[in-house]
Amino acid sequence: MDNLIGEIITVDELCETLMIGKNAAYKLLSSGDIKAFRINRIWKIPRQSVTEYIYTQITQSPTTD
Repeated sequence: MDNLIGEIITVDELCETLMIGKNAAYKLLSSGDIKAFRINRIWKIPRQSVTEYIYTQITQSPTTD
């Protein structure tokens, strides 16, 4: 069976990847900025969602010359 979601990461791994605290991570998840879901109150975060979030932030960031 193909893995449609890809690798699932934890909130701690999200924090390490983005170098942010848990409060900031939970805000990103609760707001829907990073697509994720919960199972028994535990966030499950597809790594692809994190990649998409980073790409969106890069493309929306103003550049300074």
